[in-house]
Amino acid sequence: MVVIIINYKAMRTIIVSPFFVVKQYEYGIYEFLGRYKRPARPGLRFMIPFLHTVRIRDVREHTMDIPSQSVITKDNVEIVVDGIIWARPKADDENVQKSFYNIDSWKNGVMELAMTNLRQEFGNQTLDESLISREKISANLQSNLDTLTNDWGIHVSKVEIKSIDPPDDIKNAMHKQKTAEQERRSMKLLATGKFEAAEQEKLATIQQAEGLQESKVKIAQGEAEAIRLVNESANLYFKGNAVKLKELQATVDALKNNSKVVLTERGISPQIIIGELPTSIKSLPKK
Repeated sequence: MVVIIINYKAMRTIIVSPFFVVKQYEYGIYEFLGRYKRPARPGLRFMIPFLHTVRIRDVREHTMDIPSQSVITKDNVEIVVDGIIWARPKADDENVQKSFYNIDSWKNGVMELAMTNLRQEFGNQTLDESLISREKISANLQSNLDTLTNDWGIHVSKVEIKSIDPPDDIKNAMHKQKTAEQERRSMKLLATGKFEAAEQEKLATIQQAEGLQESKVKIAQGEAEAIRLVNESANLYFKGNAVKLKELQATVDALKNNSKVVLTERGISPQIIIGELPTSIKSLPKK
């Protein structure tokens, strides 16, 4: 028995063979005299030669590169972009049939749709928006492509933008702008640092002055407290002695000035006598 197998863009067509194997990652269909008959699922299968034809599709995820192409942004800047797509035929009877009968080459169809929608997406964005909106553009492309390829039985699972390349003059201008922005931020940070350092120094000076003033107040309070304690002790324990000391001091001062004093039986009176002695004192008997 002669077996003829044709591999063409993820499709394997078995022309003649009574027995064949459908692999785990494949999904096929039987055709009877050119018309769809039934699905051919993974495993060992049998067909009637010349009456049956089996077409088998690889339903794994396929990776396809979107070639670099020039697109014009909303602000009329021409940029070069490329990307990558992950897509696969849906593994069920209805969608496998669609992938065979509704499109001749689903990979080419997906690629053409991707290139068209890529130009449209970037055409709705300015250059600045395009550079910062890769994820948004990728998500929009994935959603649009998945909807458009539904009639082909294809699922587009992911789209990524690999590179966005502006013209050289735009890149130079962007580089200069970025450099100026970095310098401005550096100067701002430096000024902020100096201001914060000055504020810290001012705060330290204030705290130091407050500490010194508080120290002086505490010292004065301590001295006042010591004086108070001394006075209280003197009044409590040395009151009589203090009086005698005062009387003695007054007597010494009087003697220094050649003043007359009163002598009594109890000693020297602290009373200072100015002028003549009283008569009662003159008449005192002499010893």
